[in-house]
Amino acid sequence: MPSIEVALCDAGPLIALFSEGQYAQDQCQEVLKTRRLRLVATLPVLAEAFYFVARPSEREALWNFMRGGVFHIAETLPDDLLRMRDLMRKYADLPMDFADASLVATGERLNVFRIFTLDRRHFAVYRSHQRRAFETFP
Repeated sequence: MPSIEVALCDAGPLIALFSEGQYAQDQCQEVLKTRRLRLVATLPVLAEAFYFVARPSEREALWNFMRGGVFHIAETLPDDLLRMRDLMRKYADLPMDFADASLVATGERLNVFRIFTLDRRHFAVYRSHQRRAFETFP
């Protein structure tokens, strides 16, 4: 049996998975069917996802997914906040949003550089403090 792959999770796949008619829904569902994942997100990512997942039934499905054992919410530590500020300053020209900064800071701390995201353009540019690139999927 293949080992479990730990990956960060951006808001885009959550929105695609749980909002009806999203363009990448099938692609994101296929990822969950074919890969053994442990997804790590942050509260800023979840705030963004719940903002865009509008219908009560869709929100309930997202809540259930979060409780299903595949999903982990990483704590944001005080040092993460300082790092997030530095990252948002560094990538102000993109601009980097608060949720993305939380994922980069958390990834650095947890040494996780794979990310389930639909925002490949930004995550192709972001680098960890060790200058390490992020591997994006789907």
